[in-house]
Amino acid sequence: MGAWIGKDSEVLSPGRAKVLCSRLALIVPLIACTSNVTVLAQGAPSRTIPSRIIPVPGTVSPELQRVLAQPPGPSAPPPKTIEEWKAIAEDPASVDAAAAERLEKLGSQFGVTVVPQKMSGVGCYVVTPKVVQPKNRDRILLSLHPGGFIRGAAGRYGTEWAIKIASVTGYKVIVVDYRLLPDHPFPAAIDDAMAVWKYVITSTKPSNVAVIGASVGAGMAMSLVQRAKSEGLPLPGVVVSISAAAADLSKTGDSNYTNDGVDGNASYDGFWEAVWKLYANGRHLKDPLVSPLYGDFKGFPPTFLVTGTRDLYLSDTVRVHRQLLQAGASTQLVVVESLPHTAMIMMDLPEVAETYSYVAQFIDAHLGR
Repeated sequence: MGAWIGKDSEVLSPGRAKVLCSRLALIVPLIACTSNVTVLAQGAPSRTIPSRIIPVPGTVSPELQRVLAQPPGPSAPPPKTIEEWKAIAEDPASVDAAAAERLEKLGSQFGVTVVPQKMSGVGCYVVTPKVVQPKNRDRILLSLHPGGFIRGAAGRYGTEWAIKIASVTGYKVIVVDYRLLPDHPFPAAIDDAMAVWKYVITSTKPSNVAVIGASVGAGMAMSLVQRAKSEGLPLPGVVVSISAAAADLSKTGDSNYTNDGVDGNASYDGFWEAVWKLYANGRHLKDPLVSPLYGDFKGFPPTFLVTGTRDLYLSDTVRVHRQLLQAGASTQLVVVESLPHTAMIMMDLPEVAETYSYVAQFIDAHLGR
């Protein structure tokens, strides 16, 4: 195993990492005891910590160790013009042309079919296992894909993820190809999700539908429930949140600081702060309409939350869990050792595969109740 130091990382050999770790006596657990000077930032106590060694843990699978041993790549600077935003955003035409063959191969590999379909004018992909158990024939997962509001449903962040979910759970999965930045800030994405929700529940009992979202899709799943409540619509039977990246668009949660530079190259500052502001479309970043963590969780369906100890959005997921508990909702939180944000959809990792088995069990236990 290797280790890396700080944000501008140097990959260390196993021997050197072991020597340094033993000499420093694992600085990370002792941060609270360090004699660094305490400073004040905006009137609040804060602590400056030294560069520290973060070894790749021996407590996780070799597959995850290899992921964690990779040095983080350079952080992308935030775009300054709409043209620069469009240059990094996903081009739906090019993705559609490239994705069809790949999706067909994946579908064959995992025993599912993938069919594009319009629902209330919104593009969707319907992913159906070739063998569906009788108890699951009237059950559906509505998937709100990850991708940072700039990557769409046709690629690995959407339909490829859904193919694997359908294979693991045995349910039909509907992937909402919601509109993206930079041309479509709030409320376009959630408007599309709500349109599909209204379409789906015309033919399927709401209690038989689970809404599952990862990263920004996790925040959207919460927003969908809160908006459905405000409009007097039925709620889904289950909600699944995989790393609630867009639950709080502000830099409030503790792990925005503690896991900055630990979760690969993920950082609130710079690129992602610019994404959140562009998405919010002029709204305050703590407005419940764009940051559902500040919304109403009373009456929420049973909710399963997943995060990891190296996830930049660990705190946001934990804070959502607390909101659900305080609201009296049935909820379960799984925190995976050392799992970073980008690995949440890597279902070939043993830890992730195990976690999704728990997701499937939770959905099966609560859907249709």
